[in-house]
Amino acid sequence: MTCFMDHRDLSRATATGYLFLLLLFSSFINIWSSCSNGSCQVVDSCSHSTDCGPGLFCGNCPALGKTQPFCIRGQATIPTSVIGGLPFNKYSWLVTHNSFSIVGAPALPGVQRFTFYNQEDTVTNQLKNGVRGLMLDMYDFNGDIWLCHSFRGQCFNFTAFQPAINTLREVEAFLSKNPSEIVTIIIEDYVHTPKGLTKLFKNAGLDKYWFPVSKMPKKGEDWPTVTEMVKANHRLLVFTSVASKEEEEGIAYQWKYLLENEAGDPGVKPGSCPNRKESQPFNSKTASLFLMNYFPTYPVEDEACKEHSARLADRIRTCYKAAGSMMPNFLAVNFYLVLSCNLYL
Repeated sequence: MTCFMDHRDLSRATATGYLFLLLLFSSFINIWSSCSNGSCQVVDSCSHSTDCGPGLFCGNCPALGKTQPFCIRGQATIPTSVIGGLPFNKYSWLVTHNSFSIVGAPALPGVQRFTFYNQEDTVTNQLKNGVRGLMLDMYDFNGDIWLCHSFRGQCFNFTAFQPAINTLREVEAFLSKNPSEIVTIIIEDYVHTPKGLTKLFKNAGLDKYWFPVSKMPKKGEDWPTVTEMVKANHRLLVFTSVASKEEEEGIAYQWKYLLENEAGDPGVKPGSCPNRKESQPFNSKTASLFLMNYFPTYPVEDEACKEHSARLADRIRTCYKAAGSMMPNFLAVNFYLVLSCNLYL
């Protein structure tokens, strides 16, 4: 799932020693054997989740004609556990799109929710399972800052989920318990309250982990190594979609540092990887991070395992070429639990 890849030239990965994971998915591989009692591995047939080994769960993929349950990876391989000490931009990290939009999340008092969902698990579990990037839509709502879907940039009762500070406190608890981990938050920003995000992150206790904008590379050079970031406790990267907030609040403007392909249906169309219009062109030399969006405009949970199969592997190759031999540092998906990958050296 979470993988790391040579950032500039896939062909020299072996020669240079920069190892990266190519994302492939177990849902389109044949089921090879039967087993039980925690001994089953990825794509082995199973009857219950207890049959599968650590980090796996028992599921299926009817959308691909796979009706016999098999073991699916539910936890990412953290890339720094395979090789550590590289610059931050030499890794790829799993990102959940609309991380807060969780199937079955209870509506809070005063909220009559009627909207779509993007993830099947809590943010706490997402982080435990190897997700290292969260895409959060933030709005002024009910006198506070909420996580919400919107219509025309406005949050409504039927699209609201919860105050953003609840999710940010989950992030703080994870970073506190895991002092060597780094998390990235990408905000679709509709907050107009002056210094609203600054106050929000401070109240959540996250300001102590903040990676300063002043230290972010601005000319396409490498980022600090993950070792350096951990040592300095700069373990939280935060990006906003509002350019003015970089100067006003010290929050990095997303498209100054990240190249990005188009989100939604254009981003999953076979054979293409269009540049998002807000992003710098793919051939830009000033941004050294690449966010690859891979999710349809309207999420359908039952179709996710089909989307997260050979289609995604093909899309990574397409976007790699479109971005000038640049592999994605962030891979954003819906329904991350049906995702898994194999290691290629």
